[in-house]
Amino acid sequence: MTDAVEYDVVVLGAGPTGENVADRARAAGLSTAVVESELVGGECSYWACMPSKALLRPVMIQADARKVPGVRQDVQGPLDVEAVLAHRDDYTSHWKDDGQIAWLNGIGARLYRGQGRLHGPRKVVVEGFEGEHHVLTARHAVAVCTGTRAVLPDLPGLAGARVWTSREATSAQAAPGRLVVVGGGVVGTEMATAWQALGSRVTMLVRGERLLSRMEPFVGEHVADALTAAGATVRTRVRVASVQRADATGPVIVVLDDGELIETDEVLFAMGRAPRTDDIGLETVGFEPGSWLPVDESCRVDGTEWLYAVGDVNHRALMTHQGKYQARIAGAAIAARAQHVPLLETDRWGAHSATADHDAVPQVVFTDPEVAAVGLSLAEAEAAGHRVRAVDQDIAAVAGAGLYVDNYRGRARMIVDLDREVLLGVTFVGPGVGELLHSATVAVAGEVPVSRLWHAVPAYPTISEVWLRLLEAYRDGR
Repeated sequence: MTDAVEYDVVVLGAGPTGENVADRARAAGLSTAVVESELVGGECSYWACMPSKALLRPVMIQADARKVPGVRQDVQGPLDVEAVLAHRDDYTSHWKDDGQIAWLNGIGARLYRGQGRLHGPRKVVVEGFEGEHHVLTARHAVAVCTGTRAVLPDLPGLAGARVWTSREATSAQAAPGRLVVVGGGVVGTEMATAWQALGSRVTMLVRGERLLSRMEPFVGEHVADALTAAGATVRTRVRVASVQRADATGPVIVVLDDGELIETDEVLFAMGRAPRTDDIGLETVGFEPGSWLPVDESCRVDGTEWLYAVGDVNHRALMTHQGKYQARIAGAAIAARAQHVPLLETDRWGAHSATADHDAVPQVVFTDPEVAAVGLSLAEAEAAGHRVRAVDQDIAAVAGAGLYVDNYRGRARMIVDLDREVLLGVTFVGPGVGELLHSATVAVAGEVPVSRLWHAVPAYPTISEVWLRLLEAYRDGR
């Protein structure tokens, strides 16, 4: 069966980004089709944000409780792994997308299940799971929101070793006795934290000199120290040469480039992401299959009038919340262009410019201790040519930190633009700092002058009083 239907907007990919593009298009009165080849809700709902945080939340609570008098004696035993995994399964809706489909239907978007491919300008052909074909034409826009997939290195033995990627790490039904994690970024550190606490003996193999190398140097030091104290082994400046698994139930042998052999039950490769654009028909509209798609500030693909790339596929800021932010920007731009309304393209922080992708990207790493950062690090600010000063503060010196847990260990840094007296970036590491991040995001995105921040009074006694200590250190030249 083949049918041909015309819509105002066609969205490829029904993850959080695609869902939000569809929502914004429908809110503007535009007819919208959404095409999805897997589960509606995407990577975040089933194999990334939601399951990983469901795994990590009990770990963080237990770690904090063990540092609080009157509670620590009751939480010394191991976590209930079965209960933690069941909690994780609930948060993934047991890998069923009925609720997400109902939401799409509720906003009035039409869902097509199957593989969608571009077939020339403004046209998408959908090959359904039961052999049906749909030809969708977009009057105004096609939005590519297909996200990314895990990158696996080209190593001898890898193809037959059945290694883990982020998907297997977040959906595993049991804790492996031994787990090797290759990579020291966000996925690697979070999954090392989770599975170590759930009973695995974790070894991290990191090519660089430290964990979380894109963040301030002290961040990786805090996380590595905590992982080591929890029983994990963290090894830096090592490279994997090959992997071997002899049979379905046997161990994996990880071979390092110096010939050392490490035996493990499972090995997770957490070495970055690649765009899921290899099989969506990019070649029919002049782009290389499998490539990232360059876009303008409204997320419209360079050189086109109708094609948008929103979320991870444009390689601007590979995080769910940034994809949803971009979707709001792109949806507003698509609607404005459809209605022949001039775009606010010259307004840096206007409704049609995804400026935060450059200047105010927030990120929380749910390790123990937590990491929270927004904007530029010191190295990034200096590389961009800003005249800056880094102001550091030991969070443990704040009364609220001592009340939060005994022997609190953490650090805060703010990066001040000395020419404009505004913040370019803020980083926290320590227990509970994730909830501090939005205040920093508002300060950075709002370009709030340091002089005005003095009037944002932190409540006593909370960890947020670290803001006052940072401002005092800046004023006093410390």
